Amino acid sequence: MKAKITVAAEMKIGSIDRRMFGSFIEHLGRAVYGGIYEPGHPMADEDGFRKDVIGLINELDVPVVRYPGGNFVSGYDWEDGVGPVSERPKHLELAWGVTEPNTFGTNEFMRWCQKAKTSPMMAVNLGTRGPDAARALVEYCNHKSNSKYSDLRISHGYKDPWGVKLWCLGNEMDGPWQMCSKTAEEYGRVANEASKMMKWVDPSIETVLCGSSSRYMNTFGQWEQKTLEIAYDNVDYVSLHQYYDNHRGDTASFLAKSLDLDDFIYSVICVCDYVKAKKRSKKQINLSFDEWNVWYHSNGAPVERWSTAPNQLEDIYNFEDALVVACMLITLLRHADRVKIACLAQLVNVIAPIFTKTGGGSFRQTTFYPFKMMSKYARGAALSPIINCPKYDCKDFTDVPYLESIVTYDEENDEVALFAVNRSLDEKMLLDINLLGFEGYKAVSFEALEGFDVLQENTFGDERVTMRSKELPVSDGKITTAELEPLSFSVIRFRK
Repeated sequence: MKAKITVAAEMKIGSIDRRMFGSFIEHLGRAVYGGIYEPGHPMADEDGFRKDVIGLINELDVPVVRYPGGNFVSGYDWEDGVGPVSERPKHLELAWGVTEPNTFGTNEFMRWCQKAKTSPMMAVNLGTRGPDAARALVEYCNHKSNSKYSDLRISHGYKDPWGVKLWCLGNEMDGPWQMCSKTAEEYGRVANEASKMMKWVDPSIETVLCGSSSRYMNTFGQWEQKTLEIAYDNVDYVSLHQYYDNHRGDTASFLAKSLDLDDFIYSVICVCDYVKAKKRSKKQINLSFDEWNVWYHSNGAPVERWSTAPNQLEDIYNFEDALVVACMLITLLRHADRVKIACLAQLVNVIAPIFTKTGGGSFRQTTFYPFKMMSKYARGAALSPIINCPKYDCKDFTDVPYLESIVTYDEENDEVALFAVNRSLDEKMLLDINLLGFEGYKAVSFEALEGFDVLQENTFGDERVTMRSKELPVSDGKITTAELEPLSFSVIRFRK
């Protein structure tokens, strides 16, 4: 199979916001307890944070982490997670049917962010709570001193404010599974007032309005329209959530699901711009895709009710899952002009690229590698290449390009990176790469995730699904030709 990709520096989609490679930690399963936080573990530091996990997160280079939920946040009283740990109450956590000990809370998360070299993306409870609790949390986190909640923070041992700049206005508020779910009008009103009051406390913050929980909800589209019509002037982003599965075992259709993702993003952009036009506003609302991933291996696994930090939603990912994650990341980059924040859900143990054993070791899941490679090398601007390649039909989609690809240009460091997935199940692809106007740029590395059975997994002590270095592609000075194996994710970097 032959394919060709042509790109020039002038074919710019938009600047890549580093926050596109964010992630998510919710009080769910072993994401916190036994994941990032495990006092007494041989690798725990003086704060109880697992240093092996922090090391893996540093490998991923995650710029922002959303916290504390997720469904959890809609019933969370943030005051229960601050102050002396011995005085914090245990709560029945209704979102996931477990007991929350509150031994890890806001200040612990902020300290962990510092050690993990990331930034906090805090969510406020607009389910059982409302605007008053939200503005109080902003005051606790961001105000310097001489006020009720800033002085409370100081009394807890934290003199300097945390300076949290990014805030989510609740979570999935149209979902009937959500505590105190709301109609679009109800949520739009409370989100608008919350954001307004939060920004009165700290005008430097940005806020994210909840979009519909899924494009398959009956509320999708109208929800975004109605809530934005109410809150447009006081918010900065609207959120999107999407997970994909392969319950049918149909690899061809599974690998094509990024086409659905592309259409989803475009639909939300259209709604945002419709409201902008209707309001005659000069302000542009961008997107925060703050939950996305493959999720289906662990659905429905029972847990003991009211237990603490059970093994919950612990997907073990395989090779084809990694290829789908790569396709999803490429799609997000294709919308870099409007998608400015994205959070892989989640970061540790719960549908995550990092997996740990409580009291034991840790390993990189298959999905770790496409995320790491793109977080590391997709810098500068996303370019819109012209792609010529064969297409295929499958059960769920028609005209699926065998080649899923994006090119990024880091002008500051004189580097071009090409990311490509060959969707073919059994045929190699000879890819001609034509870099227009990039005189003097030569391929300096070629790495690929390839050659594995679609169901191959990683585990403790056996991380066989990993990136492999390959011989540099052949170049005649104008066209570079690379051979992409069937079912592969490849990264080719060019430097001047």
